[in-house]
Amino acid sequence: MARFTYTVQDAKGDTSSGALDAPDENEAIAALQGQGYFILSIQAEQEAEGGGLRRLRRATSGVGGRDLAFFGEQLATLLNGGVPLVRALSLLAEHSENESLRKAVHAVSKDVAGGMSLHKSLEKHPKVFDGLWISLVQAGELSGQMPRVLKQISSYIQSQEDLKAKVITALAYPAVLFTISMGVLMFFIVKIVPTFAEIFKSFDLKLPVLTQAIIAFSNVLVHHLVAFIASIVVIGLSLKAYLATEDGQYAKASFLFGLPFFGSFIKNIQTERLLTTLSTLIESGVSILNAIAVLEGIFESNKIFAHALRTIKNDVATGKSISAAFKKAGVFPPLVTEMMWMGEESGKLPDILGTLSSFYREQIEQFTRRFTSIIDPIMVVFIGGIVGVIVLSIFMPIFQLSQIGGKG
Repeated sequence: MARFTYTVQDAKGDTSSGALDAPDENEAIAALQGQGYFILSIQAEQEAEGGGLRRLRRATSGVGGRDLAFFGEQLATLLNGGVPLVRALSLLAEHSENESLRKAVHAVSKDVAGGMSLHKSLEKHPKVFDGLWISLVQAGELSGQMPRVLKQISSYIQSQEDLKAKVITALAYPAVLFTISMGVLMFFIVKIVPTFAEIFKSFDLKLPVLTQAIIAFSNVLVHHLVAFIASIVVIGLSLKAYLATEDGQYAKASFLFGLPFFGSFIKNIQTERLLTTLSTLIESGVSILNAIAVLEGIFESNKIFAHALRTIKNDVATGKSISAAFKKAGVFPPLVTEMMWMGEESGKLPDILGTLSSFYREQIEQFTRRFTSIIDPIMVVFIGGIVGVIVLSIFMPIFQLSQIGGKG
């Protein structure tokens, strides 16, 4: 028997803490839920002494989101069809096309066959199954609704992948166009400008400032290309080293959120992901405190959100409502905190979170549609402006030469 400390909320919304003895964490959760409590946090006493909730690691393997979504959907279908869990896992391991996923599922099927719970066996493969998977599967095991939870996981992953694909599609065309245009301009500066520079030099002309600047830049690329590339590499490595630090990651998040035109778009993407994930976790029966701990791991690379979620987790653990904790963090829009409060008051927090995530998803999709429609003229003007400056820098001395020839 192990001893577990817990923080729970009753039907009236009152928060209380205590301890109980149970064979394992699942039994402790079942006992508290059987008494009608809503679990905010629970951990074995040795875990509590070691610093509270265990941090759930993020998946960083080569397994794509759509592979995981398909795996969850297939596993749910097999379980709904009456196939035993071990047999279902073995079948999916045999037919998986992704090598990393196949190895992980094969190992999971062996562990489950040996008597280990599914969420514990998934926990042994953090590079494939992240904290979201583990928490939702654990909730499905406790509630006895594993197929429904697996379908929720698949639906969540699929929606995130679809949104990611829309954003990438909207940004891919301008990125390719910009890259090709820059390549053509570099060729012009490296090959064409030096030829005209030699012609102007032979006439001993006093060149305009713009022409001198273009020729100087061309000389740097032609005669000091190695040093130029080395400087870029050094700057890039230095920036990468800085961004690997805590301060650098925080500065990166602040810079991205503060970008004109794109800053609110990036923040909307992060907010939509947070709301969708939180809604899925709570709806599946994951305790609020554990759900926030999962979010903290998911947003580990975004230090602004990660710091806010850490503060929110600590506030919720002390009994503060989730809407008040989010509002105190000062990171999320007032719409989010006000709607959360309404969800808590009405007892429909997962539904409200789902509505909010749909609102932000629509905002993102509107931005991508507008961006796609206006980026063409913007890129034409931008590239045309650069070409115009270079052409003007060449033709200004030519015009001077024509005047000299006319006088002669």
